[in-house]
Amino acid sequence: MKTPIFRAEILTRERMQAIIAAHPRAAIFEGCTFDHGDFSRLDMDGFQFNQCSLAGANWLAASLEESQWSKCRGAACDFSSALLSDSRFSHCDLNNSHWRRATLSSVQFQDCKLTGAHLQEAGGWALEFRDCLLVSADLRGLSFRKAQLHGLDFSDAELSGCDFRDAVFNGGSLRNAQTRLTRFEGADLRGTDISGLNVMDAKLFRKAVISQRQAAAALAAFGLVVA
Repeated sequence: MKTPIFRAEILTRERMQAIIAAHPRAAIFEGCTFDHGDFSRLDMDGFQFNQCSLAGANWLAASLEESQWSKCRGAACDFSSALLSDSRFSHCDLNNSHWRRATLSSVQFQDCKLTGAHLQEAGGWALEFRDCLLVSADLRGLSFRKAQLHGLDFSDAELSGCDFRDAVFNGGSLRNAQTRLTRFEGADLRGTDISGLNVMDAKLFRKAVISQRQAAAALAAFGLVVA
């Protein structure tokens, strides 16, 4: 059976419930508007969302496993406690979105804007971000252990309690990030901006790798002159 496509509709909860009943796990939404709608606790596993508007939409505790989101805009949308395992987000603008306690196992964010996003207490393994803006995002407690981190901008982000052990940073920034009890043991930080980080805390940065230029800048921050 061909997957139904819904184009340029304004979706309400009642309309979505009817679609779910008629087409479980198989619906595509293109250019649709979900702004400020309540879609909490609905089962939308496998649905696809392309170029949709999600501003302020409520997906609280919804089941969205294996869903796909491409070029969507969703400022302040709420995915708290949602089930999102194996989902894909690409080229989406999700600034100030909420993901607290969401299940994000094997979720991929590619080239997404997540400035000011709240991801604290999000759970799951193999969560992947690539070429994403995470400026001022709250990522407390997330694990990036042994991850390849490509082009991630963590500037001014809340990274307290995060685990970056043995991670490799390729581009991006940690500038002025909050790193209380954050673990960087064995991390390769040579490819990222570490301005404002206290890399002199040996307990957190044991065996981490930084460049000579980064080392000189870190010492200068403590008033030392490298001659």
